[in-house]
Amino acid sequence: MTTTPPGIPADDATAPADKIDVTVPHPARRYDYWLGGKDNFAADRESGDRIAEAYPDIVTSVRENRRYMHRVVRYLAAEAGITQFLDVGTGIPTEPNVHQIAQGITPAARVVYVDNDPLVMVHNRALMIGTPEGVTGYVEGDLRDPGRILANSTVHDTFDFGKPIAVLLIAVLHFLDDDQQAYSIMSELVDRLPPGSYVAISQATYDPLPEETLERLRVLAERGKDGPFRPRTRNEFEKFFNGLSLVDPGVCSLVDWRPDLIPSPQAGAEAVAAYGAVARIDTGQRTGS
Repeated sequence: MTTTPPGIPADDATAPADKIDVTVPHPARRYDYWLGGKDNFAADRESGDRIAEAYPDIVTSVRENRRYMHRVVRYLAAEAGITQFLDVGTGIPTEPNVHQIAQGITPAARVVYVDNDPLVMVHNRALMIGTPEGVTGYVEGDLRDPGRILANSTVHDTFDFGKPIAVLLIAVLHFLDDDQQAYSIMSELVDRLPPGSYVAISQATYDPLPEETLERLRVLAERGKDGPFRPRTRNEFEKFFNGLSLVDPGVCSLVDWRPDLIPSPQAGAEAVAAYGAVARIDTGQRTGS
């Protein structure tokens, strides 16, 4: 998910350069910069450096977010028996990615990646090649229009909607600064998913941060150069899962979610300002704010 307008059709298979505005920082490219990637531009690096100056643990936090995603997919594929994954706001590929983990456990697993940055889609199509038994698809779409994503022809051709689907919203909802919109999106997704499906989320929070860091981040937000951003408290994050069945250990810091799985966390909760949780959608369950 990004801060750019969702004006590109979700079925559009092209990604010409004129769709990419390199003068505006983009969350996916900024994330790539923090992870040491090369698929970013000056505006992304400048934004990344501003945020790192205010919150020095940001690189640690984003790396732990990736480790959390790996553990979540490993749990869903190996323990929950999920074979269909919809990764919304996937970002620029960083190995291992969802299809590599899921298809490494179940070769016939089906994965669809969704992002609204054309550069992400170029890399996805070039690099994310799955197993011969499985399916790996790509959709240019925006989380702010979940109905359009789920109605996309690639999604319908890839998934069997009579079977459970895992939706991954990893480090994406905090770019929706409208709370009502964010909770409505979750409700719409849950309403449209088959029973037995799962939703996995990670979300930035300011809860564990010291006051001096909070003040630096407040000043940065007031300048408005880095795009919309909405950290959420634990209570606000928990509302995304209203009516759903949380998987143990429930809502917690990213580093405390199934730390026994591979890859294990490499940092403590005090350095990682983000929550994570996974929930199952049972028959008749609906979220609500």
